[in-house]
Amino acid sequence: MSEPQTPSPFQSIRAIDYTVIFVRDMSAMRRFYEGILRLSLTRELSDGWIEYQIGGNTLALARPSRTAKDAPTPAGSASLQLAFRVAAEDVDRCADELVRHGVDLVEPPKDQSFGHRTLFFRDPDGNLLEVYAEI
Repeated sequence: MSEPQTPSPFQSIRAIDYTVIFVRDMSAMRRFYEGILRLSLTRELSDGWIEYQIGGNTLALARPSRTAKDAPTPAGSASLQLAFRVAAEDVDRCADELVRHGVDLVEPPKDQSFGHRTLFFRDPDGNLLEVYAEI
């Protein structure tokens, strides 16, 4: 007979509060996130840490520091994927805006069998980004 498991304190997690992208080229990443995606800068704690508010979450761009001393992700390798939810009519508009700014699309807007319209592209550091809508 197995012993009953005690609840984990991690079961109290209710949301992802913030996401940190460790960057290789801060100026290129800022130009991309502020100039192309047009995210509004919420605060800049230093030249190595900036934050954007997206809904109830914070997206931070940070230079690797004491908290991340591992080697940078090699160019051409995604270290994460972020998915940004928009209204269905905005997926194609986002694709047009990216192309207008010279951003290569990994996959243009496409209706998926699981009920999403998706668009995939990369930021200057090679992270995979998705814009999607439920359809």
